[in-house]
Amino acid sequence: MKRLKREFYSRDTLTVARELLGKFLYKDGLVGKIVETEAYIGTEDKACHARWRKKEICFPMWGPAGFTYVYLTYGMYFMLNIVTEKEGFPSAVLIRAIEPIQGISVMSKNRGLNDMSFPRLPALLAGKWESKLLKIIASGPGKLTRALGINKSHNNHDLINSGSFYVGEGDKDNFVTGTSKRMGISYAEEYEHKPWRFYIKDNPFVSKQKG
Repeated sequence: MKRLKREFYSRDTLTVARELLGKFLYKDGLVGKIVETEAYIGTEDKACHARWRKKEICFPMWGPAGFTYVYLTYGMYFMLNIVTEKEGFPSAVLIRAIEPIQGISVMSKNRGLNDMSFPRLPALLAGKWESKLLKIIASGPGKLTRALGINKSHNNHDLINSGSFYVGEGDKDNFVTGTSKRMGISYAEEYEHKPWRFYIKDNPFVSKQKG
């Protein structure tokens, strides 16, 4: 699958967040379709790390578009973001959920959804994607990073020019895009209500259908 070019990411963050829906995220042979994103835009955005974290901590956000910004939250969950816009304007898109496409057994193992815990898992891996267990493998930002084996070592990774970790062109599926306020940012005052979360409506792998 043809990977996205830097020009794709070097645009308005809201546009990138919306257009990442339906694209494919590749990580060492594992593949998932992006079904949910959130935009974080500049130092004025009270939910954006660039506003309140030290620059040296969130430095990828200030760099070229198309690099990753991976951080740990609550001491437990890694969050995968992709840097957007022009260099020097700190913005990024959080990848909130993917629909597992390839390597589902590996994703399940990474998430701890093994046969002993879930006797029905062999049936899921045989292709019954509608099952509830399969839906939760990567239906959230912390879940998807664990499923794909993404951690702090993948911070500041160039998605355009290096490795087997990148985003590729999407399929031609037609879907309706939903929008809502972002999740888990009650501290952001008026920025909590910005409709900067995007998702594929009625896709069962989205973390939450309504905002």
